[in-house]
Amino acid sequence: MSKVFPLVTVLGPTAVGKTTFAANLAIELNAEINSADSRQVYRGMDIGTGKDMADYTVNGFTVPSHLIDIADPGTEYNVFQFQRDFEAARLKVIERGKIPLMCGGTGMYLEAVLKGYSFAEAPFDAELRKELADFQDDELVARLHQSRIVHNTTDILDRERLIRAIEIEKYRLQNKSVPKENIFLNTPVLGIRFDRKIVRQRITARLMQRLNEGMVEEVQHLIETGITKERLKMYGLEYKYITMFLDGELNYNQMVALLNTAIHQFAKRQMTWFRRMENNGLNILWLEGEDGLQCNLKKAKDYLKI
Repeated sequence: MSKVFPLVTVLGPTAVGKTTFAANLAIELNAEINSADSRQVYRGMDIGTGKDMADYTVNGFTVPSHLIDIADPGTEYNVFQFQRDFEAARLKVIERGKIPLMCGGTGMYLEAVLKGYSFAEAPFDAELRKELADFQDDELVARLHQSRIVHNTTDILDRERLIRAIEIEKYRLQNKSVPKENIFLNTPVLGIRFDRKIVRQRITARLMQRLNEGMVEEVQHLIETGITKERLKMYGLEYKYITMFLDGELNYNQMVALLNTAIHQFAKRQMTWFRRMENNGLNILWLEGEDGLQCNLKKAKDYLKI
């Protein structure tokens, strides 16, 4: 009989095998996986976001997963929507007598759940809008980037959205999110990590594999379905650099080199976020990827006492 948890979390930077580990752990826990990835929510953005759905299958059994393919590509999806959708999915998992297992690498999504953040909607700020009226668009972008913490919206596509983003950010800074009653405060959090040199090797190898699997063609198809190049660039990483290649801004080798570097930098930023979460009181049991899947599963089961 599995131990009952209101939530178990598996987190880590890109390319460390979180999904494979989480799926194997889910079998042991009788759990279902709730994805915490800000880009895997989009339908049709598969190779570039790393939707390795085969990783959810363990010994012929496919672990149910949620919060993947729930938004149209080209639309916006943010942390506020994620909180709502996560809780709805979590409650359904519990109703089925299963344990919700959150797995992902989007720090803001993970933290919003684990810390129980409560966000208020920013009101219209006439005084701020008057102040910003004479700003050029590039000045507005710079203003937003000075204080921006949540980076999962496409706010710089037009002037009105830029101003609204600055308005929201000002309100957020003046009205800090206060944790609500939080049932996840002491739930177990497991992290997967590798030595930085190995992570770099894994990132590069995975990038080449995904290019061979048709990642460029995936982006081309998204463009052909009507998603603008500007919008795709705002999704960052694979979608930004491959769109630049398709648009003639980069040649193929430049695209690969710049994208590879950008993913390395992204993984480093993820680890910085996780360390900050730890410094703010979150207890993470780190499992070393070099130890192998079975060894880490045993450590996790010992830690969870299952």
